[in-house]
Amino acid sequence: MKILSVGKVIHHSGLDIVSISEAELRHEHDIERYSYVIINGGDGIVRRVLRQLHNLRSPPRFILNPTGSFNVVAKIHRVPSLERVLDKLANGKALRVEKHHLFRLNDDVFLFSAGNMGDLQHIFLSETFRFGWLRKGIAKYILALIFLLPAHIVMTPFMLMSSTRFFIFTPLRFIKKLGSFYGEIDEITIDLDNEYNMLELDGDLVTVHARHLHIRQAGNVPIVIG
Repeated sequence: MKILSVGKVIHHSGLDIVSISEAELRHEHDIERYSYVIINGGDGIVRRVLRQLHNLRSPPRFILNPTGSFNVVAKIHRVPSLERVLDKLANGKALRVEKHHLFRLNDDVFLFSAGNMGDLQHIFLSETFRFGWLRKGIAKYILALIFLLPAHIVMTPFMLMSSTRFFIFTPLRFIKKLGSFYGEIDEITIDLDNEYNMLELDGDLVTVHARHLHIRQAGNVPIVIG
């Protein structure tokens, strides 16, 4: 059994673990030889790794090592500590796996969040604060929320009524749809009026060269939960 660690060097005395950086992942052409892939980092790196690997014919199972600020995917599945998971593997114990929904937005993918409403402004300002003692942790997100709160209060009702604005947050799927907010996704198409658009995907800022967005379900990925 071989294990690939992306984003951090991981050692365990009883396991064969190969460690690479996120940038080196594109040069790994034989991912299917790994039984598990450890993704180290926050939701952004989880999304970027799965964007490259989710289409494999026999995808590995994914072990999350959450070291980001929010780690929404890890919290949704209540993933155990990496040490606990690796110890179980080393001792030959079976691991439990849950499937996490994956969504496609044109040629890109996301796991739980996408939009160009207040989420976009919040992530943009938070990333502006990513320096010094604010570089790690959630303080930068709290500070950005404080600065943007008046604008959110004033603009959110108008954005919810706009056909060119949208926000998807699937952990709130009990709210199926409220204006341009979507808690549940089947298949939607959005006309943004512009050819180049900045969007937020799972906390990442991305630029999409497309006026029309086609958003739909794209299967699922296996996440180790214990």
